[in-house]
Amino acid sequence: MGCLLGILGVAGAHAQPTGALRERIEAIVAAKDAVVGVAITVGEGRDTLTVNGGRRFPMQSVFKFPIALAILAEVDQGRLSLDRPVTLAKDDLLPGLYSPIREAHPEGATLTVAELLRYTVSLSDNAGCDALLRLLSKPRHVQRFLRRHGFRDIAIAINEETMQADWDSQFRNWTTPREANRILRAFHENRGGLLRPASHGVVWALMEATETGRNRLKGRLPAGTVVAHKTGWSGRNEATGITAAVNDIGVVTLPDGTPLYISVFVTESTEGFDTNERIIADIARAAWDHYTGGGH
Repeated sequence: MGCLLGILGVAGAHAQPTGALRERIEAIVAAKDAVVGVAITVGEGRDTLTVNGGRRFPMQSVFKFPIALAILAEVDQGRLSLDRPVTLAKDDLLPGLYSPIREAHPEGATLTVAELLRYTVSLSDNAGCDALLRLLSKPRHVQRFLRRHGFRDIAIAINEETMQADWDSQFRNWTTPREANRILRAFHENRGGLLRPASHGVVWALMEATETGRNRLKGRLPAGTVVAHKTGWSGRNEATGITAAVNDIGVVTLPDGTPLYISVFVTESTEGFDTNERIIADIARAAWDHYTGGGH
């Protein structure tokens, strides 16, 4: 059954009492054979509501969001440029792993850092992701970047090629719903000198243009709602029938312009893929209705 531990309701500047929202989320996950983690923060408030907020969830491709932040921080410091060319040989295209770059350039290609970011964030390309990590020398560069900005409940230890080599490796790259929301908020508010305004705009545009997971956070929101988000998915373990990760984290812009930060992670699920995505979509819709007065 769905696991609902550690739910917190904290009133913030834009928050409303969260009891009704908590009940709706409980109802959404109650009959599901999955563990669901949620963090919802509205405007300048602190955590408005968390479900398993301190539990570690495998990120899968959600980790491409902080990788993009670390890359743009290097651009801000003058150590990289968006127009720098990067050559990917055929062997760099990770046969067997998801890669729109490989589909477009099966023999390899030379792409700019800006192009690699688009493939990696908006299209969730695995080969592009690992090319960006090579520019940073190693994945732990991203973790050190996050530590410098005060984020500790997140681990980025391995690249896509290693993470996808065996089922258990994915659990080495993890975060908590609460920390994912903290990073989203720090990014959106551009607090602590995280990025310069131009670089912030680059990441925002890439996340707003995300093409994966259209049936997750965006799935049941009104048409035209601005959602800047990053998804992740583990696939299904055929031996056990378990899906370890169907994730989506992002910033939803409410009708009055207030940002709604929402991170939803689904793990240990025996449900089908469509059901796992619908859990995320239903939770996002419940939050939307709660803060806009919809559905009443």
